Amino acid sequence: LRADKEVVLEAVRQEGWALAWAAPQLRADKEVVLAAVRGNSEAMKYAAAELRADREAVIDLVQQDGEALRYASEELRADKSVVLEAVRSRASALEHAVPQLQ
Repeated sequence: LRADKEVVLEAVRQEGWALAWAAPQLRADKEVVLAAVRGNSEAMKYAAAELRADREAVIDLVQQDGEALRYASEELRADKSVVLEAVRSRASALEHAVPQLQ
């Protein structure tokens, strides 16, 4: 069931933390991770590393909840436009940007 997208989507919609138990390919699935982050920005830490480094995906995620910036790759936490999108969603997200942007 951990690899069944329909089951995992339903689980993360109810509780974002369920992403932690999803199969690796679903932790790299943008739709699944977006659904998880909508419910809990902390779920982003369970997203696959390649998704946390994908600029387009991270922008979508931080627009849902700026706190998701905390788990973005360092390169994206140093990207002014990504940080700006995160701050627009939640001002406190600025603390997760690299020091040069704070």
